[in-house]
Amino acid sequence: QVQLVESGGGLVQPGGSLRLSCAASGSIFSIMGWYRQAPGKQRELVGTITNGGNTNVADSVKGRFTVSRDNAKNTVYLQMNSLKPEDTVVYYCNAYSNVHRMNYWGKGTLVTVSA
Repeated sequence: QVQLVESGGGLVQPGGSLRLSCAASGSIFSIMGWYRQAPGKQRELVGTITNGGNTNVADSVKGRFTVSRDNAKNTVYLQMNSLKPEDTVVYYCNAYSNVHRMNYWGKGTLVTVSA
C-alpha cells in the first residue's frame, strides 16, 4: 500500500524558513514533489524532482524554495526560505509510481506565515 507522510508544516514569521518532508513507501517513485492549494483556488505546482535529480520549480517560488530528495529513503524535501504571508496555504506531497502508473497525494500540511 502506497503511503505519503508529510511533516514540517507550522507557523513561521515572515522572512523565516521551514523545511517540509514527505516520506513515501509502497512503491518506486520516478517523480516526487510538492503542490500547494489556497482556499477556493486550484492546486498549483511548487516544485518536483525526478529520481535522477532534475528539478522543476514554479517561477513564483524560484530562488526561495528548493526541492530535493533522498532516493534511499524515498523522501522528498521542500526547503522554504524568505517566506511571505502569501505562502500561507496547505502544501501537498505528490509522487508518481512507475510500478502502479499512478499519481499519489499526501494529506497536506499547513504552512502559516504570520507575525
